[in-house]
Amino acid sequence: MPQQLATDRELLDGVLRPYRDHSRYLREAEVTGRPDTVSARGRFGIAESCYIDDTGHFNAVEFNICYNQLGYYLIAKCVEDRLFEAFSTWTMADFWERQLSDVLIYRLGSRFRRMINPRAFEGEVVFQEPRVSVRPGRPAVMSMETTCSFWDDEGGSADGTVKLAFTRLPQLTA
Repeated sequence: MPQQLATDRELLDGVLRPYRDHSRYLREAEVTGRPDTVSARGRFGIAESCYIDDTGHFNAVEFNICYNQLGYYLIAKCVEDRLFEAFSTWTMADFWERQLSDVLIYRLGSRFRRMINPRAFEGEVVFQEPRVSVRPGRPAVMSMETTCSFWDDEGGSADGTVKLAFTRLPQLTA
C-alpha cells in the first residue's frame, strides 16, 4: 500500500528558501511512496513571472523552476523519510548543503500540449529508484530518471522527462 505524506510546511519553506520571494511558486506538496518509485503532487501559483513581462501562460522557464521546486521537495522527503535506499546515509544537513550545488539536471525534455493558466495549476514529479555509479579513479555519481507533468482546470497540460545527477555523495565523502 502506498505511503502518503501531507505537506510539511516547515520543510517546504526550507526548500524554497533559496528562491526570491516573487519566484516561490510551489504552495503545497503531497508525497506518495511506493517500493520502486516516489512521487510528489503540488499546487502552484505564479502571480507574476520572475524574469519577463506576463506572457499569459505557463512557459518553459517556469516549467523548469516548478520542476526544481517540487523536485527539491521530493528529494528532501526522500532523505527525511528514507524513501529510497540510495538516500539512507544522507542527513538533512547533507541535503541542505547539496541542494543547489550538487543536484544537477543532466537532461531535460518538455512538451507543451495546451496552454496552462499560470495563476493556478497542479503538477506531479515521479522519481524512479536512483542508481549509483562507481568508476575506478572517479567520484561516485548517483543518477535518477524522473518524469513530470503540469495541468490546470481548463485542460492545459505539459509534461516532460528529467534525468538528475547527484555529485559529492555524502556516504563517500564523510
